[in-house]
Amino acid sequence: MNHSKAKNQFKIIIERDEDGFFMASVPALPGCHTQAKNLPELTRRVREAIRLCLEVAKEDPDYRKKVKQFAYEPTFLGIDVVTL
Repeated sequence: MNHSKAKNQFKIIIERDEDGFFMASVPALPGCHTQAKNLPELTRRVREAIRLCLEVAKEDPDYRKKVKQFAYEPTFLGIDVVTL
C-alpha cells in the first residue's frame, strides 16, 4: 500500500484587474497573494506564495496568530451582475 504524504489544498480567489493582470489571494493564509500576466504563471506564483507563507507560519508566532485570527475557507456562492 502506498502511503504518500498528503497534499495540502488551498482555495484561491482569482480576479483580473483593469490592466489584464490576474490576481490570486489565499483566504486561508492572510496576506498571501500574487499576480501574473497569464493563468499558468499565476498558478506557479501562487504555489510559490503559499509555500512561502507556510514557511513563515512555521517560524513566526505572530503570523500564526494572524492565520488563526483572520483566515477563512471561502464557500463559493456564485457571481451576479447588478445594473443600476
